[in-house]
Amino acid sequence: MPQDEAVIGCTGTVLIGTRGAMGPGEVLVRVRGGSETFLAWSEEPLPVGATVLVIESRGCREVGVIEWVDPLDALGDSAEAG
Repeated sequence: MPQDEAVIGCTGTVLIGTRGAMGPGEVLVRVRGGSETFLAWSEEPLPVGATVLVIESRGCREVGVIEWVDPLDALGDSAEAG
């Protein structure tokens, strides 16, 4: 299956929770100037609403994801506290 290299490194939101090894969920990914949905696989289950980072393309509208926390968000919290 051809991979979709453009989606790797993009962030998105979980629409249907992933189930780890038990099966995929669905994510909405910001890519190509818009948003697209993909089947999403993760090592650990991820809940609806979680922010994810796409780490691999598995071909035909399937991606591998990990939970993502933007490191710049932590900087914003530090600035507000100081």
